[in-house]
Amino acid sequence: MTRTLIRGGTVVTASDTFAADVWLEGGKVAALVAHGTQTATELGNADQIIDATGQYVMPGGIDCHTHMSLPFGGTTASDDFDTGSVAAAHGGTTTIVDFAIQSKGTSMRAGLDAWFAKAEGKAAIDYGFHMIMTEANPGTLEEMAAMVREGITSFKMFMAYPGVFLVDDQQIFRAMQRAGELGALITMHAEIGLPIDVLVQKALAAGRTAPVYHALTRPEAAEATGTERAIALAEMAGVPVYMVHLSAQRALERVMEARDRGLPTYAETCPQYLFCSEDDLRGDPDDEWKGAGYVCTPPLRPKHHHDHLWRGLRNYDLQVVATDHCPFCMKDQKELGRNDFSKIPNGMPGVETRLHLLWEGVVAGKISINRFVEITSTAPAKIFGMYGKKGTLAVGADADVVVWDPRREKRLGVDTLHMRVDYSPFEGRVVPASPSHVLSRGELIVEDDRWVGKQKQGRGQFLRRGTFGL
Repeated sequence: MTRTLIRGGTVVTASDTFAADVWLEGGKVAALVAHGTQTATELGNADQIIDATGQYVMPGGIDCHTHMSLPFGGTTASDDFDTGSVAAAHGGTTTIVDFAIQSKGTSMRAGLDAWFAKAEGKAAIDYGFHMIMTEANPGTLEEMAAMVREGITSFKMFMAYPGVFLVDDQQIFRAMQRAGELGALITMHAEIGLPIDVLVQKALAAGRTAPVYHALTRPEAAEATGTERAIALAEMAGVPVYMVHLSAQRALERVMEARDRGLPTYAETCPQYLFCSEDDLRGDPDDEWKGAGYVCTPPLRPKHHHDHLWRGLRNYDLQVVATDHCPFCMKDQKELGRNDFSKIPNGMPGVETRLHLLWEGVVAGKISINRFVEITSTAPAKIFGMYGKKGTLAVGADADVVVWDPRREKRLGVDTLHMRVDYSPFEGRVVPASPSHVLSRGELIVEDDRWVGKQKQGRGQFLRRGTFGL
C-alpha cells in the first residue's frame, strides 16, 4: 500500500485555504497536517514525496458533461474513453460523467450497456454516466428506478433535435415527476428546436451556408424560452432541475429569477461560452470555413455575454463549469458540413483545457481561488451525488489530487495537448498556470505533463453515484 506525502503546499478547497501537508494512503486522503507539525515517525514513512512548495494542492477536477465516442451527425466524436480520459487527466480532471443514450424505441438498459462497453477497459480515470432519455413512456418511466439502483441518478432530456432527441413537454413533465419520486435529477438541453429547424431551412434556402449561420439560426430567445419552460415544468412537478451548457444572458436571467424565488434551479456553463464568441464562428476574412471548429450547441454568443456569465459564476447563479467535450476533427468530420452549416457535427474539444482557462478568471479577479475549486470540482460532486468521495480534500475522501503550479505557463495547441483532434480552438494561447502533478485515487498518473501511471487503459473505475441530496 503506497503512502504518499504532498508537502509544503497550500491546500485549497471550496471553503478554505491553508498551509498543510497532505498524506495519502490506500487511495484515500489519510491526513492533513500543518507543515512540520507531525514527523515521519508519527505518521509512518512515505513511499513517495511530492514537493508542492509554492503550489496549490486541490481536489481533482470533475467534468460532469462529456461525450466520449458519441455518434452524432453521421460521424463519431474523435475522443473515446481512452484518449479523452487521458487528456482530462493531463488537464487536472480526475473524474468525468459522460452521457449514455437511450435510442428511440429501445430500452435504457440497452443504452447503458452500450456505454459500459465503450468505457470498460479504456477509461484512465474514474467515470460515471448520466442517461439521455429520448422517450418517457410507461416502460421507460418504470425503468428509471433500475437506472437509479445502478448509480445512474441523473437523466438528460432535450427540447432540441427533432426526430433524434426532442421530447415534448408532457414527457418531460412525467419524467420530472418520476425523478422526484426516485431522488434523481433531470438535466435539460433547454433550447426550443422546432422553430430553430424552420430558421435553419429558411437560411439554407437563401444560400446562407457558412458556419456562422449555425449561431444566427439558434437565437438567444430560443434558449431563454426553453430555460423558462424547463423551470416552469420543474416548478409544477415540485422537483429540482439542472440546465446544461447555458450560454446566454437571457437564459441566465431566467435561472436567476427562479433562484431568487427559492426554486431548486441549477445551471452550468462551459469555457467556450466564457472565452469564445460569435466572431470565432465567422472564421477569417479569407477563410470563413475556419469557423466550423467553433460550431457547438447552443452556439457561441456575442462577446458581451461573457461578462454576464462570469458575474453569474461569481454570484452563485451558475453553479458549475463543465465542458460539453465533444470533439470532431476538421478533416473528414467537420467537413461533412462544408456546404451546409446544419451538417457540421456540433461539438468542441475542451476536457483538457478547462482548468487552464478558468485560472485566467482567478488571475483577473473574476472569481476567487476557492470559487475556482467549487465550480470545477466541489459543486458538481454535490449536485451529482459524489460528494464526500469526490470533490474535496478531507480525511476519507478519494485521493484525487491536483498540485497546481500558478507559475507554470503552458501554450495551448495541437502539439501540446492530448485530445485526439486535429485543431485547438485556443491554438497558441499561453495560459498562466498548469498542474505539475495529478493523482487519481492516490496514484500519481501525470507529472510535468507526462503520463507516469502504471497503466492507462482500464485503470479508471465506474462511479456509482448517490441520489440528489442538496
